[in-house]
Amino acid sequence: MTRIATDEKHDGDTPFDVEEIRRALETDGITACRGAFSVEWVERVREDIEVAFEDARSRERGAIGRGPNRWYVEIHPEQLRGFVELVDHPWVRTVSETMLGPDYRIVEVGFDIPFPGAKVQPWHRDFASPPETKDEHRLTSLAFNLTTVDTTDEMGPFEVAPGTQWERGDDFDHQQFPPKSSYARYEALAERKYPRRGDISVRSALTIHRGTPNRSTVSRPVLVLGVDTPGTANDAHHNPAVTKDFYERLPSRVRHHLTCPVVDELQPIEQRHDIEGLVMG
Repeated sequence: MTRIATDEKHDGDTPFDVEEIRRALETDGITACRGAFSVEWVERVREDIEVAFEDARSRERGAIGRGPNRWYVEIHPEQLRGFVELVDHPWVRTVSETMLGPDYRIVEVGFDIPFPGAKVQPWHRDFASPPETKDEHRLTSLAFNLTTVDTTDEMGPFEVAPGTQWERGDDFDHQQFPPKSSYARYEALAERKYPRRGDISVRSALTIHRGTPNRSTVSRPVLVLGVDTPGTANDAHHNPAVTKDFYERLPSRVRHHLTCPVVDELQPIEQRHDIEGLVMG
């Protein structure tokens, strides 16, 4: 049975509760800040995603399938006009510092798009659990998700099994896909998320989750921001870069967290984060 979960809307005059952030990510493995951005700002994000997707689909390995009618694309930070507003948002900074420390690294900017006809995904996590999580009960990465639509059930909302970020996954296929014998347990835990434009969520990418069928007539683009602790290997999956002019215009505290190459000219990204078990859905 699927439960519908809601999150508190943040009052801009109230400091963020770091203990609540930590508790949510260490128990449920997911939390959110509602109304963090204006609808107008999100609409610009949607425009940039649509431009980037058309460009990516015109190139070999510019986009990766994550199941039927479902795609993932990584982009360079300056392809997103709202990049600074996103990564420098007080809640994003607070969550990242609370869970990953003051030297967290921005390693990924991209988006997922389930189009009409997208099918249910197998339960999965985005990569294998690292030793720090298995043995030390410590998270080393986070994934922020920002919807560009007001999500309805027909659009195929994201579904998550809270608390599963701590499962070792040694018996998972590729250490990412749990056996089908576990599906009933995940479905008993499952929560579907119905964010609206302006909301932003954060989760451990190790929390077991899946996309559900998009039965609507519209796509559901979701922006993805990945952050890590220094020294993790997740950046091997990603290939962002920034031009020198863009880098020099960034606020110093954003530059501190951005460790990607600074180049004279951007090159199209060949997607690396291929999740084999999702290609066929």
